[in-house]
Amino acid sequence: MDKTTTLLLFFFLFTFLTTSFSKNLCNQDDKTTLLKIKKALNNPYHLASWDPRTDCCSWYCLECGDATVNHRVTALTIFSGQISGQIPPEVGDLSYLQTLVFRKLTNLTGQIPRTIAKLKYLRSLRLSWTNLTGPVPGFLSELKNLQWVDLSFNDLSGSIPSSLSLLPNLVSLDLSRNKLTGSIPESFGSFPAKVPDLYLSHNQLSGYIPKTLGNLDFSKIDFSRNKLGGDASMLFRANKTTWYIDLSRNMLQFDLSRVVIPKTLGILDLNHNGITGNIPVQWTEAPLQFFNVSYNRLCGHIPTGGTLQEFDTYSYFHNKCLCGAPLDSCK
Repeated sequence: MDKTTTLLLFFFLFTFLTTSFSKNLCNQDDKTTLLKIKKALNNPYHLASWDPRTDCCSWYCLECGDATVNHRVTALTIFSGQISGQIPPEVGDLSYLQTLVFRKLTNLTGQIPRTIAKLKYLRSLRLSWTNLTGPVPGFLSELKNLQWVDLSFNDLSGSIPSSLSLLPNLVSLDLSRNKLTGSIPESFGSFPAKVPDLYLSHNQLSGYIPKTLGNLDFSKIDFSRNKLGGDASMLFRANKTTWYIDLSRNMLQFDLSRVVIPKTLGILDLNHNGITGNIPVQWTEAPLQFFNVSYNRLCGHIPTGGTLQEFDTYSYFHNKCLCGAPLDSCK
């Protein structure tokens, strides 16, 4: 046997062994669970690659971990498919799952299944742009590795569970665009570690913003389009590193005159509230990129300097007696 033949035989043997091995990467328990999930979702075309004769680690919408976790399924991401039904409870049997996504599936209905609480390694939960109903589940607080929770653009109702503040690794919580009622939990003023970005907009939340939130250094807060009232001035402090605050279209009432904003603030939207006072000169020191205080009860001269004159009249109009550029000159 010559050298060329030997090399060819070695190549074909290596290819055969590699291919044979790769076909067996998928954990059999995970494969069985995934096929149950596919059946529960009425065997949609979106999951056509989920063929029991092939390695599940090669299936669409899935990721498997490396050899350190025995190639278990670590991510299930079902996005923008023609899928109807409910989230199968069997997702809770994918015990090594770190990422779970059901997104832009308008025919997905029902409640968030309790079995998700079994996913002790879960870091990212994104169930958004669907038609899920029922409450925001309090059992999410049992998932201590959770970092990102996105339940936006659904029909969830009821109050926000105070237990969500117990999540020690939470980076972002998005409950916007639902039908949530009640108040913002007092416990949200005492997250145990990093302060998460909070997106609670486009709901029906009422009551006052907890004063304890003023003690936290948030990066991003969006409480817009709710029914929140009272004072929100405690959210603004010079020593914070906040970048984004949107409190627009609520019923907030406080005096803006003494509010000192962080020098990191880039986006501030307070439109459609009942805020009084004037715009402090100190606000010219912030690197504002978006700014809107329209439809309030503000008075006085708009301070010159910084970026305040870079915004058009839309950012200021329908106030009691604001004046100066870009509005008409003060008399």
